[in-house]
Amino acid sequence: MNDIATLRRDLAAAYRLAALFGWDDTLYTHFSVRLPGDGEPRFLINPFGLFFEEIRASDLIVVDMHGKVVEGNADYNVAGFTIHSAVHMARDDAHCVIHTHTLAGMAVAAQNDGLLQLNQISSEFHQRLGYHAYEGVALDLDERARIQASLGDNIALLLRHHGLLSVGASVADAFYVMYYLNRACEIQLAATGGGQACSEIPAHLAQHACEQLQGAEWQRQLLWQAWLRKLDRLDTRYRD
Repeated sequence: MNDIATLRRDLAAAYRLAALFGWDDTLYTHFSVRLPGDGEPRFLINPFGLFFEEIRASDLIVVDMHGKVVEGNADYNVAGFTIHSAVHMARDDAHCVIHTHTLAGMAVAAQNDGLLQLNQISSEFHQRLGYHAYEGVALDLDERARIQASLGDNIALLLRHHGLLSVGASVADAFYVMYYLNRACEIQLAATGGGQACSEIPAHLAQHACEQLQGAEWQRQLLWQAWLRKLDRLDTRYRD
């Protein structure tokens, strides 16, 4: 596990990259990363009121599982606490959680069949994507148990009529998963809107490709370092 300064830098970078890729939704949606240490989990999350493009490492606040801000002078999005605490409470391996409201993600979340196996990118999510029924804005802490059940041991979650969620052992992992889940949704919208019938990848081939892609997961760290270099060329203030 990385030191806290690195976790702050990486999470701030994830917010800046999300803004760069057009994933932000004004002040809404949220990313978190669990802090190292024994005892009850605590996690970093964005302070409510900042655009993603503004967030710096020092802006991130620390929240405990009871919703108390234990470090920082700002508040957080309440629905964000419900969603992120649910995952951090249930998944020891999910150090980072990313939730988005992208156009492509919300559109596929509204489609009856969810994510289809239409391309190689979507095959990475074959049997690795959970589905969570819409319950309204996530303000009820009782929903946490149902979010946990919907996610299970998957790498991502499609929140019906809402958006996307990804998890990972690091910010690099969770961001990679979200990047390609969103890309799979974009491809699906392009393919199904093209005026011709689409064919899905057969299940046995989708499973084969999924296993092949899992064998290349070490490349996520290479991509993360490349994304950090891209940010540094544009603006290094996310590190502050």
